[in-house]
Amino acid sequence: MRKRELAYRENGGLAVSLLWDPVDDALTVAVRDGQTDEALEIPVADANPLEVFNHPFAYAARRGPLLAA
Repeated sequence: MRKRELAYRENGGLAVSLLWDPVDDALTVAVRDGQTDEALEIPVADANPLEVFNHPFAYAARRGPLLAA
């Protein structure tokens, strides 16, 4: 089963999605730069999902190395 998009926003060429994986009940925030096509995924873990969605780079900096999307 595919991840489901719960929220989406776009601003300044960046697309941000809040994704839910029903298989393992995990939330992630995916960020894609439309200009460079670079992407990253941030596991929400025990953080507030909407906070990670609204401030993905702050959480990315706290978590260290990220998974490529």
